[in-house]
Amino acid sequence: MSLNPSPLERVREYERERASKLPADERPLFHLTPLVGWMNDPNGFCYYKGQYHLFYQYHPFSRQWGPMHWGHAVSDDLLHWTYMPCALAPDTEADAGGCFSGSAVPLKDGRLMLCYTGVQPAGTFRRETQAQCVAFGDGTDFEKSLLNPVIRHAHLPVGYSAFDFRDPKAWMAEDGTFRMVVGNRHEERQGTILYLSSKDGLDWNFVGEIDASCSEYGRMWECPDFFAIDGKQVLIVSPQEMHAREEFHAGYGTVAILGQFDEKECVFTRESIQPVDHGLTFYAPQTTLAPDGRRIMIGWMDNWETCKEAPRRHPWYAQMSMPREVFIRNGRLMQVPVREIQGLWKDTVNHEKVTVKEETSLEGVHGRMLDMTVTLYPSQSGCRRFTLHVAKDREHYIQILCNLARGELVFDRSHGGSHRDIAHTRHVRAEVQDGKLTLRILMDRESVELFINNGERVVTSLIPTPIESDGVTFAADAPIEMSVEAHHLG
Repeated sequence: MSLNPSPLERVREYERERASKLPADERPLFHLTPLVGWMNDPNGFCYYKGQYHLFYQYHPFSRQWGPMHWGHAVSDDLLHWTYMPCALAPDTEADAGGCFSGSAVPLKDGRLMLCYTGVQPAGTFRRETQAQCVAFGDGTDFEKSLLNPVIRHAHLPVGYSAFDFRDPKAWMAEDGTFRMVVGNRHEERQGTILYLSSKDGLDWNFVGEIDASCSEYGRMWECPDFFAIDGKQVLIVSPQEMHAREEFHAGYGTVAILGQFDEKECVFTRESIQPVDHGLTFYAPQTTLAPDGRRIMIGWMDNWETCKEAPRRHPWYAQMSMPREVFIRNGRLMQVPVREIQGLWKDTVNHEKVTVKEETSLEGVHGRMLDMTVTLYPSQSGCRRFTLHVAKDREHYIQILCNLARGELVFDRSHGGSHRDIAHTRHVRAEVQDGKLTLRILMDRESVELFINNGERVVTSLIPTPIESDGVTFAADAPIEMSVEAHHLG
């Protein structure tokens, strides 16, 4: 390292020194964790030079949130990740308060462009402000533009905020020019998503407003994504300070708005709105296109309410969700685990059409690294309530309770061993369809991701149960027929 190292050089040296001392066997099998320190939002998720690149909000020097950097990892299969050196550190006037969330765009000349929010710290007689910056590089090393910030509050019409103006999601249009959506807070309409364009990624023009919360779905919209899929345009946002309504829970959540977009007029017409994830720990998702055309989404497996006082069990803190394939079916945004997970399947166990009533375990069905599908057939049964326990021992368990009569599922981690006064339950619609209800449960040490009816609804949660708690049991209030397919993962 040089005699006068830059902030980025200091981080990279710290990474090299610390990484070799961290126990690899404490990490999840296939969920990305930070190399060291703290992680939050996924950033710059893209496919570039034959690999998936995922950057992330990162504070390397602590397991608590701090001045934001960009961590970086690459993968061939979305499951096994190789850590790369820290990509961005706050080291210019434009981002002295942190390099916050953003995106990545592969360029025709072979470079990768990073778009991110630079925070300018508060000073005498002025508040902290946010603006959008860019950097260019080869996938490992990046040079920030001398023009940063390239999008300032001055680019926006009157009424938009200079203080809540963040998280650019940029992409290249078919004609080789650039488009961007970015979050803001309007003085009247509250959370808004703005649409901008540029010929070169440096000189940006405000085009219009895509949509606004109007205080119905939170006060500020963060981390937008905007993409076309299966004949629909999808706007994904992460609202702050949302009131509970319809299927949405209060607080911090994720929202998918489906509709049609007239780019010429910059008019987005809503057709439907739904939660992206109904779980306890999922926020700020971002998508990319795979080389085969699949739209892949990944999110931060945490939440600003749950992370504040969460126990720090490891030398690092937080992880990403399982990457998911998203698609439209029957007017809904659907999600399933990426098909690459099949490469981790081993010791598969099948139990076809077994009948259960009293609490029962099945041979070979257990573990904390598991991909398990449970299919219930209640149509010929008087069963009204079915209970599934995972991560179970004599004292602890995570409960999935299906009220078949009401078409409702309750996910409950309150018996998992936590002593924290936070939300532990979620109520989700889970209706019998064509005579069956399907639950796919993906477990990876300290997390559960539940996919209901082939991804119609998803519940994501970190779980506090001891890692040794690996039992799985089934019970019902009346005999019910079910099938179980369980794949151990490794």
